[in-house]
Amino acid sequence: MKVDVLLGLQWGDEGKGKIVDFISNKYDIIARFQGGPNAGHTIKFNQQKYVLHTIPSGIFNENVNNIIGNGVVIDPVTLCAELDMLDKMQINYKKNLFISRKAHLIIPTHKHLDAASEIAKGKDKIGSTLRGITPTYMDKTGRNGLRIGDCELQSFDKKLQNLTKKHLHILKHYNYKADLTKQIDVWFKAIDRIKSIPFINSEYVFHDALSKNKNILAEGAQGTLLDLDFGTYPFVTSSNTIASGACNGLGIAPNSIKEVIGIFKAYCTRVGSGPFPTELKDKTGDKMAKKGNEFGSTTGRARRCGWIDLPALKYAININGVTQLSMMKSDVLSGFKTIKVCTSYNYKGAEINYLPYDLDDELITPNYTEIEGWDEDISCMTSMNTMPKAFLKYIDFLEKELNKPISIISVGPDRSQTIFK
Repeated sequence: MKVDVLLGLQWGDEGKGKIVDFISNKYDIIARFQGGPNAGHTIKFNQQKYVLHTIPSGIFNENVNNIIGNGVVIDPVTLCAELDMLDKMQINYKKNLFISRKAHLIIPTHKHLDAASEIAKGKDKIGSTLRGITPTYMDKTGRNGLRIGDCELQSFDKKLQNLTKKHLHILKHYNYKADLTKQIDVWFKAIDRIKSIPFINSEYVFHDALSKNKNILAEGAQGTLLDLDFGTYPFVTSSNTIASGACNGLGIAPNSIKEVIGIFKAYCTRVGSGPFPTELKDKTGDKMAKKGNEFGSTTGRARRCGWIDLPALKYAININGVTQLSMMKSDVLSGFKTIKVCTSYNYKGAEINYLPYDLDDELITPNYTEIEGWDEDISCMTSMNTMPKAFLKYIDFLEKELNKPISIISVGPDRSQTIFK
């Protein structure tokens, strides 16, 4: 019996979906434990790209059960769009997709509250995806939320009306007008459709699976540095993205967690506002973004790019109890004469090797170690034996600094462009 946790160690967009799909054969159940449609897990195989926002990334493996956990917030309309995609692929998701009754629902007014709040912040906005995530989690903690299981109750319509009424009252405060007529109609149609997916008391399902020695993979969304408590607050998401979030988001005990697989890019990216010590605002950053096709799979927004940040990565490894690492987008660094690695910061006049409380650009400057780059295109390589010596030195340097093995290396977006080390 075991639960492995797979999560991002940076600011999201690390490539978690690809690795979940790649290792799915090892598991009986794959379960999303937090976040919502602000996630965009991209999987590519047979020259086709698929983006999942809510559904776990094991859905393409017919031998794996996929569970949307209680810690996830669900937009029925977005979920139905994903189901449309699976229908076109002739994926029989009704056989291996399940939803926790305790997962919370995003209703139409949540998105309007999200937009109104961001508009009110002006230039100090967080950079929300405007998917209604934050207001939904606020209702959850405020004990006003609407859950999947409520769909099965006679009081569902009344609960929805009461919550909508509350939201409209708040929107008046923002002088924000929301036209809901069409949106509510579409939302109800989506609710009717997702009722075809089995609703389950997921915590019991997990407990039963573990008692039968089944293997479970808990799939995280976003990244550690966006964690509500331990990320670069307030420029964070509204859920706990770290390994402990799997316990709350699925209803599993901490002592059932075995492996924690941390996913990181060979460099760094960030979407939206917030501190980013190693950000490159020059031609090098532009080159990195172009080669890496750095545009958000959910929002389409351009990602900010920079060199890898080891103090931040070590921080994420320690908080999560990471046992093994997967390095993504290694191929993007081909062609750079020199690779820079941030190994410490200058902070308030002193050199430090940890992530400080305040990452204000005016207070912090990264210190870099320079490593020889490589020219070879590694995207077509299938073995570590054929890799350039400079690339192998980069891997060795990171493993020694991080004191963790890099067990999987991705050299391109396709499922086949993945190497076990």
